[in-house]
Amino acid sequence: MRHVIAGTAGHIDHGKTALVKALTGTDTDRLAEEKRRGISIDLGFAHLDLGPDLRIGFVDVPGHERFVKNMLAGVGGIDLVLLVIAADESVKPQTREHFDICRLLEIPRGIVVLTKADLVDTEVLGLARLEVEEFLAGSFLAGAPMVAASATTGQGLDELRARLHEVASQALAKDASRYLRLPIDRAFSMHGFGTVITGTLVSGSVARDQEVELYPGGRRLRVRGVQVHGEPVEQAQAGQRTALNLTGVEPADVARGMVLAEAGRFQTVTELDCRLDLLPSAKPLKNRAPVHFHAGTAEIEAEVRLLEGQPALRPGERGWARLRLRDPALLLPGDRFIVRMFSPVVTIGGGVVVDIGARRYRRGQDPAARLKTLAEGAPPERIGLLVHESRYGLSLAELVARTGLTEREIEVAAPQDRHMVLRQPQVWRLDREWAQAALARFRETLRVFHQQNPLVPGMPKEALRARELPGAPAFLLDALIAGSAGIVAEGENLRLETHQLVLKQDEEQALESIERAFLKAGLAVPPLAEVLVKSGVEPARARSLLQLLLRRGRLVKLADELVFHIDPLQELRRKLAPLKGQRISVPQFKELAGVSRKYAIPLLEYLDRERLTRREGDLRVVL
Repeated sequence: MRHVIAGTAGHIDHGKTALVKALTGTDTDRLAEEKRRGISIDLGFAHLDLGPDLRIGFVDVPGHERFVKNMLAGVGGIDLVLLVIAADESVKPQTREHFDICRLLEIPRGIVVLTKADLVDTEVLGLARLEVEEFLAGSFLAGAPMVAASATTGQGLDELRARLHEVASQALAKDASRYLRLPIDRAFSMHGFGTVITGTLVSGSVARDQEVELYPGGRRLRVRGVQVHGEPVEQAQAGQRTALNLTGVEPADVARGMVLAEAGRFQTVTELDCRLDLLPSAKPLKNRAPVHFHAGTAEIEAEVRLLEGQPALRPGERGWARLRLRDPALLLPGDRFIVRMFSPVVTIGGGVVVDIGARRYRRGQDPAARLKTLAEGAPPERIGLLVHESRYGLSLAELVARTGLTEREIEVAAPQDRHMVLRQPQVWRLDREWAQAALARFRETLRVFHQQNPLVPGMPKEALRARELPGAPAFLLDALIAGSAGIVAEGENLRLETHQLVLKQDEEQALESIERAFLKAGLAVPPLAEVLVKSGVEPARARSLLQLLLRRGRLVKLADELVFHIDPLQELRRKLAPLKGQRISVPQFKELAGVSRKYAIPLLEYLDRERLTRREGDLRVVL
């Protein structure tokens, strides 16, 4: 069955709730106060089956000015609008504001319903039609079906159902293949079930036992049960009015404006760049003006920063702006929003989210050109721009959040000629020119390092990373090097492929002198500083030659200033071999090795580390 969401819009007491009840049999005024006062204060929901293959879900919104923010919480995600206008009153203030909101949110289609048609004669009804047609001229509802109806007598209801079927059949199906997002419009506790939330599933799907994440806050929850229009189902699809029974959260911790989404997929934002349209009826919107920001079911205080240098946006104008939100929200590029003044609280404009990256614009930059590309460019252009301007590239997950595209769409659309794609340890896209320039810098840095440190085989990776890639993901250097020519990784060091260690004559002699000194000493080694002083070269080069012998495995360092030749250590191993399984004391080991306690303890600790012995109290077991 196909599911289409229809929302009502119109002035207070023009018969929206009565019309929905007449169509569906459901009274959407659920609150006691609504019953007492005879007006809708909060959102109401009902559904109507128009044949075996089409179900219309109605979101009935309040018309009173004080409750327009509740109307905004329900209008997001609807496929068509029923613009309800009482025939005996025609167009009124909230008619205009609700209609402006529908236009700003770019609701694509709808039906005009002239309610209370039984209260007027034919002439007055005709005048109402003419006035409404004039009001709608040039808008998305110009030429839309207009039905005169009465919830009291049933007049026009059959025609309205037929028009609903006709218009709803034209609605584009929401994409269930995209990532789950469910803006929450209600949260409550149900006896025997616990926490239940409701909302219109704007994208993706959600199934029983699925893990989801509550934004903002990032709390991971499990879906215990799923209902669509009050009926239990295994899975809900995009476009359906959905109720979820959640485990791991109390109703008090969930509020209208929060969003349930795929776990680990998104991040909330407090800044967004947007294309902003100001209504012709609005006053000029000054730079840094405070506004009420409405997106999905959320209402957040925000500040407007105009990005084109003008002091204010004039009525009827369109401009680029940055909105700074007081509270974090889950938003994606392409999401539409409404802004309302602080005082008086009236709708003044709306727009579309273009970027959530909070890019800092420098003096002389043109934010409009950049945002125009992100707003209107094809996916390859948008992806290419975002990767190009990122310092160290972007992960696939970041690109999903920054573009609103799926991973598959990004893989297909990304400009391969402009990108270098790293696959391990995660998919990461780099600007190819930047990557090539970075590798050239690496080679030059290594060339200088080799020139200044001829006796050192390579530059430590961490030193190169700190110099050339400060703040970059840890894996990026290794991934770049792995795909490059001319740079060789040896353990934790990097060197140019062409680099070879060539010793001068005095260095060769000093190298032999240092090794011979430790070999001759056996296990009673001399002080390291004394050996280096007698090597015949200056201290810095002597230290480098010592490191060379250590890397070659000819010498072994047991402590900072305690170095042994490998041959005496191997001889010590051979002496211990016949004692396997026996316990020896420190004095016995001193006699076996022919050393004093000064050397015996470090040697025993070395043998413990090499798992040739194991300490048991004051004794050692030979392994």
